[in-house]
Amino acid sequence: MTELIVICCYLALLVLLGLFASRLFSGSKEDYQLASHSIGPFLLLMSLFGTTMTAFALVGSTGEAYSAGVGVYGLMASSSGIIHSLCFFLLGIRLWRLGSKYGYSTQVQFFRDRLGSDKIGLLLFPILVGLVVPYLLVGVISSGTVMQAMTAGAFPDLFPSKNPGIAGGIPPYIGMLMICGVVLVYVFFGGMRGTAWANAFQTAVFMVLGIVTFCVIANKLGGEGNLLANMQKLSAAVPPDKATRIAMSKTEFFTYLFVPFSVGMFPHLFQHWLTAKSAESFKLPVVAHPIFIMIVWVPCILIGIWATTDLMPTRPPLPKVPGTDIVNPNAILPFLVKTQTSALLGGFLAAGVLAAIMSSLDSQFLCLGTMFSTDIVNHYRKEPLSDRAQVFTTRAFIIGIVALTYLLSLSNTKSVFNLGVWSFSGFSSLFPLVFAALYWRGLTKAGAYAGILTAICMWCWQFAASDYGEIRDYTFDLTLGDAVYKMQPVAPIFLASAVALVVVSLVTPKPDAAVLRKFFPERA
Repeated sequence: MTELIVICCYLALLVLLGLFASRLFSGSKEDYQLASHSIGPFLLLMSLFGTTMTAFALVGSTGEAYSAGVGVYGLMASSSGIIHSLCFFLLGIRLWRLGSKYGYSTQVQFFRDRLGSDKIGLLLFPILVGLVVPYLLVGVISSGTVMQAMTAGAFPDLFPSKNPGIAGGIPPYIGMLMICGVVLVYVFFGGMRGTAWANAFQTAVFMVLGIVTFCVIANKLGGEGNLLANMQKLSAAVPPDKATRIAMSKTEFFTYLFVPFSVGMFPHLFQHWLTAKSAESFKLPVVAHPIFIMIVWVPCILIGIWATTDLMPTRPPLPKVPGTDIVNPNAILPFLVKTQTSALLGGFLAAGVLAAIMSSLDSQFLCLGTMFSTDIVNHYRKEPLSDRAQVFTTRAFIIGIVALTYLLSLSNTKSVFNLGVWSFSGFSSLFPLVFAALYWRGLTKAGAYAGILTAICMWCWQFAASDYGEIRDYTFDLTLGDAVYKMQPVAPIFLASAVALVVVSLVTPKPDAAVLRKFFPERA
């Protein structure tokens, strides 16, 4: 019950933060959607990092490390640290300049202008929304898992279960509803300013509490006199197949490097880039982001592989996927927090995990509302909506997408990590489009359509081949002679999209000269 009280107090604090941010709301569309371009370096760093560090990074990475071993860090974290910063530098600053100059709020606005095609919005809008929804599900499903594990024992008569790890805990459908409700309130009232403040606050919370969690769990599992000795003891006990990336082929490992390129096409990150006060504001995020990633990912991965050792207590047993005898990898982190720390500290640590989850949910909900209001409703009206009407439309769509996400999250998804990888693979496959739009004068409208359609067709083909994500270790196998090269599906999707974009652009009419002067004035 102590954990539940701490979690409720934390959620109430977030609601108050959103309500306070709403007192500074000027009433304009730009203020609600972009915080009037007022975000400085520190707040930009914290909000960008909080947005990219999701349940996928905490709950998902710990669970995947439990399943696949320490190689998960090399798969995602090391490459993400470099590629994310590269995207901030190469894409973020340039898009911020264009957004400030031409008044963009969404990606679709930029691509419509850059390609001189109104219909590109009708193609991109459903694709972007369709890829964000699984990303949202990652966060919402994880929040339900965390709430149930952390409140186990609070209501033994009301929520009985044969699994002692979750017996008496708040069921996921209630926990997910609580998280969706809190995020909805502070996004609805606070807009981008409330979201940026909440992200910064939550990033600080989950980074500090994450380090505390790591130290407490290491000391409890190791049982030695100091942290270093415990880390050495636990690491020495890790089974060989979990201590290396031996279970992954080289091509499988290196083709994972395509996944972090997804950051370049996240619509919510595009919106955060536009909130910057100046181009100078990007310096701190570019430098500090890789360091922050290391601080968060290393403890998560180590905790995941430590859970595979014989040093883990046998009682209570690890929580299982409902209706099966399979260990639920999504529940590893909250389970260890619950069983290896005190009730009060466990409550704070659970709040830290939920902070990481909510810091990405809020940005995604807000960006979808902004896209619907700007790219669909306002764009296709003869007379533009007033600022007040656009804010109303944005808020109404946010309510709708929160409700839809909650209903979809009630399905039983076994792997948060796997669901996230498929969502990120889709965004990664669109990276060639945004990069070419910013740096290649030869990109044509037809080339852009070819790249997008190729990406989505390849993604659908590979997703279906993986039994719609059910095959966790699915790979794209390339046979050359007697050798079989296993690759992550994102690699062929990314490369096919890039080839289609380039080839079609080379054989179709060049872009209008006025468009080139607008986007490449230095070479006009």
